[in-house]
Amino acid sequence: MDGSSDVTLTAPDAEEIIRRAREIVPVLKERAAATEAARRLPAETIADFQKAGLFRVLQPKRWGGYEMHPNVFYDVLMTLAEGDMSAAWCYGVIGCHNWQMALFEDQAAQDVWGDDSSVLISSTYMMTGKATPVEGGYRFSGHWRFSSGCEHCDWIFLGGMVDPESGNMDARTFLLPRKDYEIVDTWNTHGLKGTGSHDIKVNDVFVPEYRTHKMADALMCMSPGNAVNTAPLYRMPFAQIFIRSVTTSGIGALQAMVESFTKYAAKRVTVTGAKTAEDGSAQLTLAEAVSAIDELKLVLRRNIDQMYDQAERGEFTAIEDRMKFRFQAAQAPDRVVDIAQRIFKAGGGAAVFTKALPFSRILGDLQTGRAHAAAQVDSIGRNWGGVMLGLDNTDYFI
Repeated sequence: MDGSSDVTLTAPDAEEIIRRAREIVPVLKERAAATEAARRLPAETIADFQKAGLFRVLQPKRWGGYEMHPNVFYDVLMTLAEGDMSAAWCYGVIGCHNWQMALFEDQAAQDVWGDDSSVLISSTYMMTGKATPVEGGYRFSGHWRFSSGCEHCDWIFLGGMVDPESGNMDARTFLLPRKDYEIVDTWNTHGLKGTGSHDIKVNDVFVPEYRTHKMADALMCMSPGNAVNTAPLYRMPFAQIFIRSVTTSGIGALQAMVESFTKYAAKRVTVTGAKTAEDGSAQLTLAEAVSAIDELKLVLRRNIDQMYDQAERGEFTAIEDRMKFRFQAAQAPDRVVDIAQRIFKAGGGAAVFTKALPFSRILGDLQTGRAHAAAQVDSIGRNWGGVMLGLDNTDYFI
């Protein structure tokens, strides 16, 4: 186990871990421009997260983790997003992987963390990989997009289907070491520029059976890793934990935009002599923004609390509730983008400049985050609404 930091070896309480995240926020703001220019997180940012123990929030205690309530994880995520959404996005995705690692057979965790429990895992769950069964495992190939923070990770989770020509719906996550995949530099984007979410290529490598995780097991909350990782945390629905890891950072980013706008608009006088503080549209936008942030956080915490409490009692979270929770998670990016665009408009011409104000960077990050599959609120909502009207469910990533 890695003993490079006394901080990571001493389990903090929720208040302490959030305080550590809060201390990093000013640093993330200072690095935001350089992070965008580099199209990746600085190594120093990953080191700051490691030193503060942030990646250990959902990691099993037996691997030096803290096994904290997921709402602590999301609070850390939203806090970091107040500094830089790209950094928070990578934290959310990579930090969530330390949770999924607990669902694999234990030998997989031994492979990843046996020598160093601070090793990080990236991912792309697009089901574009093809796995052909062979003795002891699979021959695996594919090409994926959107692997956030992959340059800082030594392992990767990749989505794929086992023997897809057979017609079987055997979808899995495949775990591969760095030597078995290629990172293809493709990340030139409108927003979230600092996430370094490059493409991944794999060409006919062997993946042992124990380094795969069936999505059917994830859906039923009955995974091989539950034999040794017995905390209720690891019996929560996989999709629900992951979805919120990519739809929640925008709430913190909108908070940063609100704080910046409040300071700016309180003193702003337009070229016509009008005071923004006296502008009714600006006043209403600010009020609605603060109210929306409060509402989104309340719904997030309530939903996660319900699933955690059910896991504690050994209960299965109903599919109907999961569909509702997924829709509400997908609504968050839509809500924050709509409000951020109104704040941007209320900022006037000065809002377009990138050095003095963060409005355009934050808006671009929020718009890009909304493009993620987990944020496709229309199709997710239609499925849920259809089920309420008697149709069959067509969405199993719940």
